Amino acid sequence: MAVEDAAHIMGSTSSEAKARAARLNGKLGGRPRLSGESDPIKSGLISRRSDLANRRIHSSTSRSTLILADAFEWLEGAPANSIHAIVTDPPYGVKEYELEELAKKEAGSGGMWRIPPSFDGSQRSALPRFTALTPKERDRLERYFQVWAALCVRVLRPGAHVFVASNSFLSQLVFSSLAAGGLEFRGELIRLVRTMRGGDKPKGAEKEFPFVCSLPRGCYEPWGVFRKPLPKGMKVSECLNIWGTGGLRRISDDQPFNDVILSERTPQSERKIASHPSLKPQSMLRKIVRASLPLGEGYILDPFCGSGSTLAAAEAMGLESVGLERYPEYYSMAKDAIPKLARVPVRDNAAKRSQLNIFS
Repeated sequence: MAVEDAAHIMGSTSSEAKARAARLNGKLGGRPRLSGESDPIKSGLISRRSDLANRRIHSSTSRSTLILADAFEWLEGAPANSIHAIVTDPPYGVKEYELEELAKKEAGSGGMWRIPPSFDGSQRSALPRFTALTPKERDRLERYFQVWAALCVRVLRPGAHVFVASNSFLSQLVFSSLAAGGLEFRGELIRLVRTMRGGDKPKGAEKEFPFVCSLPRGCYEPWGVFRKPLPKGMKVSECLNIWGTGGLRRISDDQPFNDVILSERTPQSERKIASHPSLKPQSMLRKIVRASLPLGEGYILDPFCGSGSTLAAAEAMGLESVGLERYPEYYSMAKDAIPKLARVPVRDNAAKRSQLNIFS
């Protein structure tokens, strides 16, 4: 990043701003990289797990890197203080993405995955059956996210933000576990969207209790917003100068990033590109990845990248990202989907139109 470019990101071209930008460049890796020169941080991020991935690494462009690797193993050895933000949709129930459960989902026989009935003539996507978790599995879930959070704290820069997608049924457990693992809870981002989760009549007794629903119909999706704690006594402005992190990027100079996003359901045009069961719409993800880098510079990590939609969103916004995926099937899907999803045009009015019918 050139000093002038960094000063522009900071909103000024004064000599003071250029001096601050120069200090930021020093923390982001020293002098500006020359054309064609490798980035030492990115090289470290990639090479750490190239042996695990049998060197099956694919960069859709110079800005996004996809790695076939287990998130926990990769995080254990990635360079410390190297990641500027994490945006991810993790496997909440841990077990729903085990090979045995995925096979049941594909066969339509359920298991951990609930195969919902069609709705208004539309076939609904399979959903993880979180209510099927036993107390032992819930304890395992807590430990899973505590360990994951601790690993994230090590690789994140001080002040780096973490956005974690969840659901209303498990968010309180997941978010408290992430805080126990060392991440600082900063609030929730609410994605307003009418989902197909909940609202069903009692299974097997629909005619007997036609006026009852087992769970409320979901009309929002909670995302946990976390941050790696700032060093004691450090102000956000100092963290921005030293690490390039600490805050969130505003929508504009006079409009902050908001904690509610009006969202559409993932369009069929995007689902045709990537048939992952948890695919989020580009219209929403692009807002989140942009906000996660306050200075518009740095590395966004998605350790559970699935079909690569987070990387595609970062790509579309001109941001650098690294994605990890442990399943070869989804890795191959992401490899093909990232450049295609990155080119998908998005329209805010589609999300606004969907809100008109959110409670109907």
